[in-house]
Amino acid sequence: MDTLSQVMEHLRGEGYTENFNLQRTHLASKDLQVLHDEFIIDKVYRFEGNTDPADEATLYAISSPKYNIKGVLVNGAGIYSDELTDEMLKALEIRRD
Repeated sequence: MDTLSQVMEHLRGEGYTENFNLQRTHLASKDLQVLHDEFIIDKVYRFEGNTDPADEATLYAISSPKYNIKGVLVNGAGIYSDELTDEMLKALEIRRD
């Protein structure tokens, strides 16, 4: 899978059906607000533009056991720390095991 849309379609097949939006203090999905300690990042995919840095994106496959949901969050060209709380930044860090 080479493109963002291909990976998103694959993840939908694995049950990641919610579309999360990144807010300052939480993730939003339809009528739900998921706080930094209520979700887990299951997978991270990075996409780099060939010529334009604006084409870069990170796709997060996210689950929340508390709400029994799985979904995706797409973030373009990096996270800006002045717009997010420290808790959200830490929650979105790539965990290396």
